[in-house]
Amino acid sequence: MATISSNFFENKSFKDVCNNVYSTPANLEQPRFQDLLDMHKEIFNTQDVNFYSSPGRIEIVGNHTDHNGGKVLCAAINFDTLATVSSRTDGIIEIKSKGYPMLRVDTSNVNFLASEIGTSNALIKGVVDYFIHTNKKVGGFSACMTSSVPKGSGVSSSSSFELVIAEILNVMYNDSTLDAIFKAKASQYAENAFFGKPCGLMDQSAIALGGVNLIDFKDFENPVVERANWDFKDLDIYVIATGGDHSNLTDDYAAIPFEMKEVAKQFGAKLLHEIPRDKWERDKENIKGKVSERAFLRAEHFFEENERVENAVVAIDNRDEQAFLDIVNKSGLSSRYKLQNTYSPAGRNKNLENALDRVVKIDGVVASRVHGGGFAGTILVFAKKSASGVESALNLMFGDGNVFKLAIRPTGAEKLF
Repeated sequence: MATISSNFFENKSFKDVCNNVYSTPANLEQPRFQDLLDMHKEIFNTQDVNFYSSPGRIEIVGNHTDHNGGKVLCAAINFDTLATVSSRTDGIIEIKSKGYPMLRVDTSNVNFLASEIGTSNALIKGVVDYFIHTNKKVGGFSACMTSSVPKGSGVSSSSSFELVIAEILNVMYNDSTLDAIFKAKASQYAENAFFGKPCGLMDQSAIALGGVNLIDFKDFENPVVERANWDFKDLDIYVIATGGDHSNLTDDYAAIPFEMKEVAKQFGAKLLHEIPRDKWERDKENIKGKVSERAFLRAEHFFEENERVENAVVAIDNRDEQAFLDIVNKSGLSSRYKLQNTYSPAGRNKNLENALDRVVKIDGVVASRVHGGGFAGTILVFAKKSASGVESALNLMFGDGNVFKLAIRPTGAEKLF
């Protein structure tokens, strides 16, 4: 730990972080850092701190493929959970976020409590418990946090919080030796076992890794990661919240992996990734009538989407922007018409479909698709930086508070200073 000096915000390292991590000038980020530092001083009576940051994430291609052992192209973004952290020796973790009550966890007692399901305390305890039962070191710390990751916008605010806890424990008590996938697994475990939310490993992996990555989930315990060399500097990226209520959509979400697995059974497999692509193409007509038409189309989406993920990485690495944008658009069409997750009668709205139909009419928008789970929620939009008026048109269409302009962040959850 080091006491923050009076000229900290003038240092080249601070300016470099703002440029590389946030893609914004230092003078725009400084108030956020200063407010958090002042808050830490007021609450914990010290400025002997380190800054930690954990990003949000986007899914670029690979819609509903991970749960069947498929491939996803995902990326960390410049919205983050930012924390000031100071050490302590009593084994207690205390975290204060602006506008929220103090969180307190004793690392010597992280037993699961049903009453904590759905709470931030559950996430902290879950990460700590994973470290303990994998024989890693844990200990206490004091932290103040603030988050620019918008809740309910499909960019994984909860995973961002989980990963900042994992990274603090990694740096403070494990000599920064734990790899990104370990931290992702600790965070997934917290969400599944303590928070009470079933989830795959994609969100946490994207946040832990940073940058743009192809993640192959054919082995859920040991996913294979391939880094993509993102260099499309003339593209703006937006995530747009279209509205809609997720509360009645549990059955819709559950039906996607269930129906894909029903198709896999017809091939003597548990998951679709176990079926070779050539076997699928050769024998797929034989299962028509044995599964529903929707299940068949969802399986077809799975195989085609995996190929799109692979081709998207090639396009990125070759700096072939048009090929990449074509793949994103094809992914969106496949989600809409084969995966069929842009509308649900249970949701009682067509916000996603209407949003996708509207954004393509904006001059400068070059690619769009459903983002994440679908049925209600968010869309992903790529636009040309050179096209004036895109952001204002999106804000006018959806409302200022629902349009989030993003940038790709090259680093994952990390200690900044």
